[in-house]
Amino acid sequence: MLQTLIAPVAGLLDKFIEDKDQKAQLAHDIATMAERHMHEANMGQIEINKAEAQHRSMFVAGWRPFLGWGLSFAMLWHFVLAPVTIFGFAYSGMPAPDLPVFDMDSLMTVLLGMLGLGGLRTVEKIKGKTK
Repeated sequence: MLQTLIAPVAGLLDKFIEDKDQKAQLAHDIATMAERHMHEANMGQIEINKAEAQHRSMFVAGWRPFLGWGLSFAMLWHFVLAPVTIFGFAYSGMPAPDLPVFDMDSLMTVLLGMLGLGGLRTVEKIKGKTK
């Protein structure tokens, strides 16, 4: 993703700087600066997460568990309980009532954001794309 953001800047360097070595050095400096900024932002968020988790108030420390349990229930309902309920009604010969349906696209977006998309970072590390 970082390369996608830096590529337009590198294209501008081609228009204004003729020396290939200087161009490569500037592109490297821009990429390093962007990586450093991203790392600092991530470290800042980690410190905020630690402070929130240690807070005495349930309204500060409890929002992540609340979301986690809410999303877990939604996933359980969508993938286990609703199909089993529909099967139970069909097996008994009774018409199934209209069951609630969750917007799984939105729920998955929140869930993956809350989990931090950790799997992608692991793949990058395994492939040796990180330092």
